Amino acid sequence: MSPPLLKLGAVLSTMAMISNWMSQTLPSLVGLNTTRLSTPDTLVSHSGGSFKLTLAQNPKEGWQVYSSAQDPDGRCICTVVAPEQNLCSRDAKSRQLRQLLEKVQNMSQSIEVLNLRTQRDFQYVLKMETQMKGLKAKFRQIEDDRKTLMTKHFQELKEKMDELLPLIPVLEQYKTDAKLITQFKEEIRNLSAVLTGIQEEIGAYDYEELHQRVLNLETRLRDCMKKLTCGKLMKITGPITVKTSGTRFGAWMTDPLASEKNNRVWYMDSYTNNKIVREYKSIADFVSGAESRTYNLPFKWAGTNHVVYNGSLYFNKYQSNIIIKYSFDMGRVLAQRSLEYAGFHNVYPYTWGGFSDIDLMADEIGLWAVYATNQNAGNIVISQLNQDTLEVMKSWSTGYPKRSAGESFMICGTLYVTNSHLTGAKVYYSYSTKTSTYEYTDIPFHNQYFHISMLDYNARDRALYAWNNGHQVLFNVTLFHIIKTEDDT
Repeated sequence: MSPPLLKLGAVLSTMAMISNWMSQTLPSLVGLNTTRLSTPDTLVSHSGGSFKLTLAQNPKEGWQVYSSAQDPDGRCICTVVAPEQNLCSRDAKSRQLRQLLEKVQNMSQSIEVLNLRTQRDFQYVLKMETQMKGLKAKFRQIEDDRKTLMTKHFQELKEKMDELLPLIPVLEQYKTDAKLITQFKEEIRNLSAVLTGIQEEIGAYDYEELHQRVLNLETRLRDCMKKLTCGKLMKITGPITVKTSGTRFGAWMTDPLASEKNNRVWYMDSYTNNKIVREYKSIADFVSGAESRTYNLPFKWAGTNHVVYNGSLYFNKYQSNIIIKYSFDMGRVLAQRSLEYAGFHNVYPYTWGGFSDIDLMADEIGLWAVYATNQNAGNIVISQLNQDTLEVMKSWSTGYPKRSAGESFMICGTLYVTNSHLTGAKVYYSYSTKTSTYEYTDIPFHNQYFHISMLDYNARDRALYAWNNGHQVLFNVTLFHIIKTEDDT
């Protein structure tokens, strides 16, 4: 047999395999099964007459492709099992529908691949058909003129024609199969559209929409909470006594920038002649005395007005106006800087003394230093510090004498000053760095143990940490909030 006939034989073999595959495998490819139904409830027909979808309800299962068949007119009939209309099982139904829709999409992709292959082979068959027709015409011409040709040549051409004649019905069948593939594609599209419509009808996408609305609401609530973190001090309640330990003077604190799971406590007893910082993993460990670690600082500290901020301890170096930044994680000094013109070593302390000239504190805005200078006549100066370099970014000079202040603390950029460290103390003065204005206030609080040597605000806990005559106590604060909307800006 000549090479063209061998090639044609291969094509015929391929077509036979494809035809056999379509008849046996295609129903399983599109996910059709032969599950029985008692009585179908709904029938959907495609307007073009090429697709029917029968929906039947099964009370225990989700939507499923039930069966596939072909009616006498050559239309593909698909039966889908519908679930029981139970709102409680909506999630399961939606999941089954999504799975079925994904299966149909996979079928569509497979059909598309098959169609591409079929179209490619079909073009080849059409080419072969054209060649056969041309050969047939040529044969007729040769037959008409057979008297002028040699008998041998005529016989060879006739044999070739006899071999090609059986291909004519095969070609016709192949074209029919190609049309069937196209029909399957259309039916898959129709089925996908129906399933998508059913999914939307029972609200399968409502949950995703609801989830998005919840996320949006959560974002709005977080924005609202950010606005609520700042406000004007209205009331101080308490105290709550956490522990009784140490001398009359000291400091204890937590990190306002620590995560919710990080509740470490740092403890620094006395206002001078000490370099030991004790660390506890939690308030409970602090109360029970279960130390987790101790740090031996390279310098002694002065006063009790230290602060832990973003994992580092900030303190005033003894007998100087130098501020030290010490990293607990690295165990070393990261930065140090002199606070220009700041009084130190009991030049401008609080009313109780104790080398409390320089008070370091933190609030919602950042890191601060409160001190006094000769240039400001011994009155309080507020400086905002860069937490990395300790450089002064901006300063505000107030008219309140540092020596007349019992203690002070910052909340939302406003400095609150007490008039005494003894019984009867109250918040008497405030200065806003936002407006550069001050006012006299009258906010009393209970000095339970008669002598306060440390009073600092923690923005994370929304509380005042205090050292009250050898007692570590907490005060709650009440802030007045003004929430500005976009229309107010």
